[in-house]
Parts: sequence; structure tokens; C-alpha cells
Amino acid sequence: MKHLLGRLRAEVQATAGGLPGTYWYLWTGTLVNRLGAFVVPFLALYLTRERGFRVEEAGMVVSLHGVGGVLAGLVGGTLADRVGRRKTLVSGLWLGSAAMLSMGFAKETWHICVSAFLLGLLGELYRPAVSAAISDVVKPEDRARAFALLYWVINVGFSIALPLAGLASRFGFLVLFVADACTTFLYGLLVWWKVPETRPVQADRGTESSRRLPSLAPFRDEVFLAFALPIVLTAIIFTQGNVTLPMDLTAQGMSPATFGTVLGVNGVLIVLLQPFAGRMMGQVRRATALAWASALTGLGFGMHVLGANPGLAALAVVVWTLGEIAQAPVASAVVADLAPTEQRGTYQGAYYMLWALSASIAPTLGSWVLGHFGARALWGGCLAVGLFAAGWHLAAADARRRRMATLRLTRTDVSAALD
Repeated sequence: MKHLLGRLRAEVQATAGGLPGTYWYLWTGTLVNRLGAFVVPFLALYLTRERGFRVEEAGMVVSLHGVGGVLAGLVGGTLADRVGRRKTLVSGLWLGSAAMLSMGFAKETWHICVSAFLLGLLGELYRPAVSAAISDVVKPEDRARAFALLYWVINVGFSIALPLAGLASRFGFLVLFVADACTTFLYGLLVWWKVPETRPVQADRGTESSRRLPSLAPFRDEVFLAFALPIVLTAIIFTQGNVTLPMDLTAQGMSPATFGTVLGVNGVLIVLLQPFAGRMMGQVRRATALAWASALTGLGFGMHVLGANPGLAALAVVVWTLGEIAQAPVASAVVADLAPTEQRGTYQGAYYMLWALSASIAPTLGSWVLGHFGARALWGGCLAVGLFAAGWHLAAADARRRRMATLRLTRTDVSAALD
């Protein structure tokens, strides 16, 4: 028994040990916030049931929220570099809390539309600042592990929040908005109380381009753009799990309840494997890990061509979930590696924008392919795109290594990073 406890303690230490206190305050705040992530998953349902919106009108409002989220990456990342991580976190979280309440109490159509946009913009403003702060305080060799643990707690919180939201909605949807606003406000309070400013001193000087608001520096960076292309392609594939996958499998006879069980494999695997995967990915070259992530994502979605058999569908979900687990921590670590010290927030914001843009493109693109060419073309295309993205990641590795060599001349916190 003592030997077993010793091994367990060693595993926990290897997985979560050595990370600074500031990181754990951000981790805890993320958990609190995600435990109250009630509104966005139920937003379309709320609009149609409670506010009488038609389906297409509800879709437009949700799209406005998405547009706000895209801008949040650009503005939030730039603010994190210009005014600091702490101020951006606190103001973003508290303003996001206010936007959540505004959405909950909005009754007029114009008020709902404006509130949805502001909720996307202000409610997501904090995300690049969190990633930038983690990049500031965590050593390069530990970043993949740190981002893996953050991604893990996001999924744990979300998996708990969904059933809680279902129960709370019985008391009225306003309860969801108020509870979500409260957890967001508490996260801001924790940051205000315990998280210091982490922006490196040399970042205060910055460059002329980094002082512009908003900053588009990452999108003028050829090395970052070479990294961004396969990320966008992989994200478009991954988003099909929320869009075309349920349409295809249910059209083939799979019941919604069975589909929910099959998709639930994704959450279970992330909760069980993500903390340990982060430690493993930290020991693998970044390009190799990203290539495996894209290939597994493409292969997993390609396997859905096998049909609606629950066992085969669940196996496909296992494969593409492994790709998700591999990519999530490594990609954020690569962004931290590539960013000049004075632009860490801007680069993390640009990375967040890639996912928001992919989420905007994927539903229309996937539905069009499915409707015009059928499921075989869609899932075969996912496999081909995933393999292409994997090859691109490997091809772009040399440019990233040269960038890292250049950055080593100007800062000392990248010596242990792998690519």
C-alpha cells in the first residue's frame, strides 16, 4: 500500500508538480468559470423557446456572438500586451459578466443582438491574456504540460456544467444567465486578489508595431502563418463533430441518445488522458506532435465513412479524440515559442482567432460537401485534409527552428523548447 501511494505521489508530481502558484490561481479560476458555463450551449434553445425567435433568427444571433468571439482574440491579445495581463483579465471577466446579465434581461430584438455580440467580444476577451500569462510564468519545457492541464480542467468544468445547466433551467433561463455571470465575476475577483502582473519588463518597451491597437503582427509573420494554415484545416475537420457528424449518423438511423453516448467518449477520454498526455507531449518534438494530431484527427473523421454502427462510430471518436488531446497543449506552446516577448498576448489572441474563424467556416463548408457530394466525400475529404495538414506541420518545422534560434539571441526563456 505504501509503495502504491508512493508511485501515485510520483505520478502526480510528474504531471502537476513544479508549476508556479500564479499558474494554479489561473487554473482554479478557469475551473470556477467553466463550472458556470451555462449559457452559450443553450443560447439557440433559449432564443427559440423563451424569446420566440425563428430558427434562422436564432442562428443569426449566435453568429453575432461568434463574430464578437473572433474580435475578442484580436483585441484581447493586443490589450494583454499593451496594458498588461492582469488588467485585461480583470476588466474582461467583469465586463463579460455584465454582458451576460445584459443578455439575460434583454427582451427587445435589438438589445438581444447587441448583447450577443458584446457577450462574444467581452466574454472571450480574457482568453488570450490567460495564455499569455501562462507563457510568462511557466518554463518552456513545462508549457505543453501546463496547457494540457488547463485544457483538461476546461473540459472537466464543461462536462459538469452541462447537466447542471439542464437542472437549473427548470427554474427559468434567467437563472442560467445569473449563475454564469457570477462564476465569471468570481474568476475576475480571484485574479484581482491573487494574480500579479506577469508581463515581462522588456515587453514594456515593445516595438512600434506591437503598440498599435489592435495589432495584426502575427498575420504579417510568415512563420506564424505557416503554422496557422494546418491549424485552421485541422480545426475545420474537428468542428464537423458538432455540425455534420450528427446529421450524417442520425440520417443513417442512429438515435440522438445513441449519438450522445458515442460523442460522450470524447469527454471521457479527455478527462482520463489529457493530464498525462501533456507530460508525454512535452517530451516530443513540437512538429511531430502536431503532425500526429492532424493525422489522427483526419483519420478519425475519415473512419466515420464506415457508417452508423455504434461500435465503429465510437472507435472513430476515440481516434480523433487522441488527435485533439495531442494538439491542444502543443499548439499553445508553439504559439508561445514563436511570439516575441512583447507580443505574447497578441500571438495567443491570433491563435484563438484561428479557432473562431474555423468555427465560422466549418458549418457551411461541411454541410455543403455533405449535401452536394455525400458522406463518403465529406469523410474522405477529412482524411485527405488531415494528412495534408500533418505533412505541412513537418515541412514548416525548419522555419520554426530558425525562428527559435533567432529568439534565443534576444531572450533566455526558450532554451529548453523542442520543435
